[in-house]
Amino acid sequence: MASDRHSLALVVLLGSAALVTLVVHLSILPRYYPDDPFTTGLVLLAGWTTFALVFYAAGRLRAGPATMPSMRIGDVGLALFLLSVLFALALDSFGFTPELIGAAYVLPGIGAYAGLALLGWAIGQRTAAINRIAADAGD
Repeated sequence: MASDRHSLALVVLLGSAALVTLVVHLSILPRYYPDDPFTTGLVLLAGWTTFALVFYAAGRLRAGPATMPSMRIGDVGLALFLLSVLFALALDSFGFTPELIGAAYVLPGIGAYAGLALLGWAIGQRTAAINRIAADAGD
């Protein structure tokens, strides 16, 4: 019974995070970019957080093994995210702004979102395994 409520809560988290991610990226972010860089950064950070939450919930829902999963995928995701953001910042510092060459930011953008997806998935898998181990120890 508690597992059903837990799964329902994760499905609600998955759906609401996906909805908020879409609203933030398709409606709110275009309203502020490129005129207000500070607000754009805050909105982008909120969008990244909800995007990672989508994959966190999906990772928890799809967790399979009873053993503790490796966090190597999470490490790869974090590295991919950080390197993508650093690459985008390097492009900007060399004068290749998104307004001049928007296509140059496609690869760092894809890398940042792929890294967030991997990180969210790995944390979700690990959390599910820890909860399963704790529940088994309590029995």
